[in-house]
Amino acid sequence: MHDSQPRTITPDALPEVIIRYLTAHHAHDTATALKAFTDDATAIDDGTTYQGIAAIERWLDRSATEFTYTIHLTGAQQTDATRYTATHHLEGNFPGGTIDLHYRFTLRDGLIERLVIEP
Repeated sequence: MHDSQPRTITPDALPEVIIRYLTAHHAHDTATALKAFTDDATAIDDGTTYQGIAAIERWLDRSATEFTYTIHLTGAQQTDATRYTATHHLEGNFPGGTIDLHYRFTLRDGLIERLVIEP
């Protein structure tokens, strides 16, 4: 039986491409963040699906300016060789003011194929 239970890892043990994406996203560096994705990548945030690089670029540009917030990486998990979760704590001027979000990454060929952001 395949063991798909996530195991806790240190945040600095996340794959380089995930750390590069998170760093660029937090710095509102859309061009660098986009380079972490496959051409056919999917991102899902707040229940909306963004398919492909052009849609992901529009989402990143919009999300960078929609609210002002601080974000802290508080934990990380690895499910298997291609699936990782980075947990972030956000505080800002969005509805509710604070939230913990799970960034669920699926990797392919060293790039992000799928990103799902959810509480």
